[in-house]
Amino acid sequence: MQAKVEADFTLDLRGESCPYPVIYTLETLEGMNKGEMLQVITDCPGSFRNVPEEAIAHGYKFAQDPVKNGQEYLFHIYA
Repeated sequence: MQAKVEADFTLDLRGESCPYPVIYTLETLEGMNKGEMLQVITDCPGSFRNVPEEAIAHGYKFAQDPVKNGQEYLFHIYA
């Protein structure tokens, strides 16, 4: 079991279809200060693969592995 992490900001994207979770996540990360943590909550199945791929491709790091929690997916990403 992974330790609970505290995010500086939460982006709730439940109900948004792909590719919007990726787009909104990257836009939000760009506006954050380096080292701040963003928690992203989404229920789009494609985002479980797409958000990590795109975030890593843009140079962002994850505080922990993505989590599938029922129908929701949780990401903790450092800006």
